[in-house]
Amino acid sequence: MAIHYEPLETQSLAKQIADKIRSAILDGRLKVDERLPTEEELAVKFAVSRPTIREALKRLAAQNLVRSRRGPAGGTFIKRPTPDELRRSVATSATLMVTFGEFDVDAITEARREMERLCLRLAISRRNEDYLKRMATEVELQRSDISDEEFCASDIRFHQTLVDATANPVLQFNMVSVIEALQPLMNMIANRFREREAIVEYHYALYRAIKDEDLEAAEKALDDLIDYLCVQYHSAQRG
Repeated sequence: MAIHYEPLETQSLAKQIADKIRSAILDGRLKVDERLPTEEELAVKFAVSRPTIREALKRLAAQNLVRSRRGPAGGTFIKRPTPDELRRSVATSATLMVTFGEFDVDAITEARREMERLCLRLAISRRNEDYLKRMATEVELQRSDISDEEFCASDIRFHQTLVDATANPVLQFNMVSVIEALQPLMNMIANRFREREAIVEYHYALYRAIKDEDLEAAEKALDDLIDYLCVQYHSAQRG
């Protein structure tokens, strides 16, 4: 295994070891399905205890970078994260950043506005009936008697479908964090203000504009939706 081991002397040893192995994975020194040395061997190489190595491996497993296998041919192996696992990781991080105040809601909504405008242009130029049907299904669901939790989940699916309609995997990956990061705001609006009707009408306007291939109307519907969310958020902050 092409990774340089050396004793570590500062605190957070498990984190340092995990970061060192992670770097070796990211730069290609460690390959997918490659087996790591045993806990005992790693403990000797890094001059730390086995519990410290165990904690480092748990950190890597939490990042979907390693997997464990039992038995004679078992051990810890480098794992290839699935696209869905990576998207979930990014989405969770973005949501936490907003929740803990590291990302300003205005900055997130500004990013969403510009990125989703690009999505609108691509979705219209690559108009696809299957995605339109999925968007229409979510609008109808949102108009029905569903719980606040179901409504918020449908909101995510509606916007994710719009992003998927771009047929651009880079946009699809990056927009996950922006959409998910605003979910606490959506939850607050749904649970506190119960303003479902307005949101549904903005969603319907977006759907109709894409269906009609009307970019100007689609951008207006998006701007109206995001402006509305911002007003509701700042109203809650003042109240």
